[in-house]
Amino acid sequence: MRQQIIVSGIGGQGVLFLTRVIAQVAVNRHVPVLTAETHGMAQRGGTVLSTIKIGAFASPLVRSGQADVGLILWEANLPVHLSLLKPDGRLLVNAVDNGPGQRIDASGVARNLGNAVLANLVLLGFALKHQALPFAAEECGLAIEQLAPGKYIEQNLKAFQSGLDYAAQAAS
Repeated sequence: MRQQIIVSGIGGQGVLFLTRVIAQVAVNRHVPVLTAETHGMAQRGGTVLSTIKIGAFASPLVRSGQADVGLILWEANLPVHLSLLKPDGRLLVNAVDNGPGQRIDASGVARNLGNAVLANLVLLGFALKHQALPFAAEECGLAIEQLAPGKYIEQNLKAFQSGLDYAAQAAS
């Protein structure tokens, strides 16, 4: 298994937690994984880009035109980070309006669950259901349980399941 993934958003959206969940699935499978992140000017509200390489890679950075998957939590980052995606790469975007990639209003779904920060896990479920990532839902659920603080596990799993369910409903 070899895959290069970018996760783009702003501070406070859970970019790093989403990155850790994806990396944990690889670790649980005993597959090599490398991650890196860049942060904008502010902890909250600044641009955050995280890269994940699953498989035998020497560097965690994803070069222009090399990402297999782009998970975009903040649509305004598309002009900056879209160039990292391969021409045939999979793009999944947290957005209300039409545009490039497969889209879900992950923030809206998360707000309906009572916590807008959960959009990251809604997008993860959406991506998984669209087969953009080579994992099973159970593997991601286990990684969420391993990484989330105990009092947040249930709501994190519910957000993840909501992304899976949304994708299934949209397909029918």
